[in-house]
Amino acid sequence: MKLGITCYPTFGGSGVVATELGLALADRGHEVHFICYAPPFRLDRDRRNIHYHEVEVSTYPLFRYPPYSLALTSKMLQVIRSSELDILHVHYAIPHAISAYLARQMCGDRCVSTVTTLHGTDITIVGSEEAYIDVTRFGLTQSDAVTTVSSFLRDETRRVFGDCCDSARVIPNFIDPTRFRPGVNGGLRKELAPDGQRVISHMSNHRPVKRVRDIVAAFAMIRERVPVRLVLVGDGPDLPGALELSADLGVRDDVLALGRRHDGARILAASDLYFLPSDYESFGLSALEALACEVPVIGADRGGLPEVVDHGRSGYLCAVGDHEEMAARATELLRDEERRRAFGREGRRRSIERYAKDSVVTRYEELYRELRP
Repeated sequence: MKLGITCYPTFGGSGVVATELGLALADRGHEVHFICYAPPFRLDRDRRNIHYHEVEVSTYPLFRYPPYSLALTSKMLQVIRSSELDILHVHYAIPHAISAYLARQMCGDRCVSTVTTLHGTDITIVGSEEAYIDVTRFGLTQSDAVTTVSSFLRDETRRVFGDCCDSARVIPNFIDPTRFRPGVNGGLRKELAPDGQRVISHMSNHRPVKRVRDIVAAFAMIRERVPVRLVLVGDGPDLPGALELSADLGVRDDVLALGRRHDGARILAASDLYFLPSDYESFGLSALEALACEVPVIGADRGGLPEVVDHGRSGYLCAVGDHEEMAARATELLRDEERRRAFGREGRRRSIERYAKDSVVTRYEELYRELRP
């Protein structure tokens, strides 16, 4: 099949999932066209069957807010016509679902089916705002299929948008267990913890929803009990404040801010614990990747994360904002190596059982075949 994929090419989960899906489909022989304003973070443009089409947005001074959605529509239409796409799969509803609808309406005698995958904040925050709720509902109803990455997000979508989303189906995020696995840190652990300290990691775009300051506050408490270092991967608006807090708490020397990295699997494999205490996660892809590396997760008992982390078996889920409980649970696991390793083994077993790449990608292929014009 010939497939078009549109996503936000950033460090966040929706772009990662879209990119990994496209790469997996290309490996299966499908022709995959990425249509974005920049190459997605994990995209390997040299891979066979992968094509990239850049969306160029006008900088005409009349536009205070350049009309990206219209530029995206035009580029989608061009690719539909030139590459004869069968499926246009957009990740994140705003504005991608509307652009896909407009492109399909404009394509004339070349029919293409559209799939919208919802990732979380496009429904719970942006899409439910008064300025966008009606246009988001329209985009979803005009999609040939709507998928969500968790049962929680499907139920939330139905709650926000009503009967129009009753047919939304759950196709979860996935991991490649051959890539995310224990023992692949390649000596990185010695760099992160040269004096043999334990390692706690967190990867995100460091927005307020990720609660990075809670991570630092919990870490400062843990460090009083166990020799440990904190590794923060990614960038974003809350990172400077979190680092300032670490200095105020006297732990700045043991907090490593690595910025955006392409070796996430190595960093996770070099970790003892992973923190994800967000206000809200529709799924928690980074937690799944940590579990696949046999790294227990300390997270929040909210949103879709309880579908990924089995409380008391592969990690612990705490109330949002309770950094004292996070610290206590982390200290417990760091002091009990046998239990920590047992949690890690269970996490990998269940992550492969539920979310292995091959089985999830096959579900997308089956959906595309149902919709193929």
